[in-house]
Amino acid sequence: MSSKKHGVLLVNLGTPDSPTPAAIRRYLAKFLSDRRVVDISPFIWKPILYGLILPFRSSRVAKLYQEIWTEEGSPLLVYGRRQQKLLDEKLADVPVVLGMTYGSPSLSQAVDNLLQQGIDDLIILPLYPQYSSTTSAAVFDSISKILQGYRTISNLHFIRSYATHPAYIAALKESIKQSFKKYGQPDRLILSYHGIPERLATMGDIYPQDCKATTELLIQALDYPADKIMMTYQSRFGRLPWLSPYTDKTMASLPGQGVEHVQVVCPGFSADCLETLEEIKQQNKNIFLHAGGKKFEYISALNDNEAHISLLEKLVNNVIK
Repeated sequence: MSSKKHGVLLVNLGTPDSPTPAAIRRYLAKFLSDRRVVDISPFIWKPILYGLILPFRSSRVAKLYQEIWTEEGSPLLVYGRRQQKLLDEKLADVPVVLGMTYGSPSLSQAVDNLLQQGIDDLIILPLYPQYSSTTSAAVFDSISKILQGYRTISNLHFIRSYATHPAYIAALKESIKQSFKKYGQPDRLILSYHGIPERLATMGDIYPQDCKATTELLIQALDYPADKIMMTYQSRFGRLPWLSPYTDKTMASLPGQGVEHVQVVCPGFSADCLETLEEIKQQNKNIFLHAGGKKFEYISALNDNEAHISLLEKLVNNVIK
C-alpha cells in the first residue's frame, strides 16, 4: 500500500437544514442556480427562479420533506453520516469526511477538514453510481473552485462513477433478492433512475448509457425473467422532454396491462431521500394502486448496509493500491 497519506471525501447532493419553507428556499436557490443543473442563461433563469419557482415551490416542497423527516433529521444526511462513519472505521488510518454539493456539511468545510490533516492525496467519491454532468461533474466543478483558494493542494483522484462495478451490482442483487424473499416475486420489477433532460443526453451526457449498463448487468445477475424488468426515469421538472419512459406514467399504465404486483428499486440513489421515500414509496405507490394495482413495494436504497460500505471501501482501495 502507498506510504502517502490519503483522505476520502464522500459527496452527495445535499438537503435542506430543516423541513421549513425558508430552509427549502435557501437550499433550492443554491441547487437551482448551478449551471450544471439548469444551464439556461442566468438573465432568463434568475427572474423565473426568484420570481416564480422559489416563492411557490418552497412551501409545497417543505410539506413533502415534513412527511419523511426523522428525529435525526433529513434521511439523506442521516444515512450520509452513517456511511461516512462506517467507511472511516473500515479504512482505519484514512480519514473520511462527508460533504454536500448544496447544503451542510458544505464541500468547502469538508475539503478544508481533510487538507488541514496534511493529506497528500485527496480521493473524491461522489455517491452517484451513474455519471451525469448534473451531478458528478457538478461535484468536480465545486471542488475545483474551492481549491482555487489554496496555495498548495494535494493530488486529486476523482472516482467518476461505478455503474458497472461488480460489488455494486452484487449489493443491488442481494437487496432485490431479500425483497423477493419477503414479499414474493412481483409481476414487474421497476428500476427507476433519476431523470435528466433529453437535451443534455443529446449534447453528450453519458448518463443514460450508464443507467442502461447497470440495468443490463442486473438483468444478467438476477434469477428473474428479463422481460419482467423495466427501466424508467423519475423526478422530471419543467415542460421540456426528459429521459423516458417516465416512472409515474408507467405506474399508471401497468394495471391496465394486467400487472397487479410491482416492486421498485432506485439504483441511482445511494441513500434514501425525498425522491425515493416520498416520490416513489408514497406518490408512485398511490398512482399504481389508484390505477387498479394490488401490491406495491419499494426496495430501499443501499444506504448504510454492509454490502454498500464494502463497495465504497473497494472503490477507495482501488485508488490507494
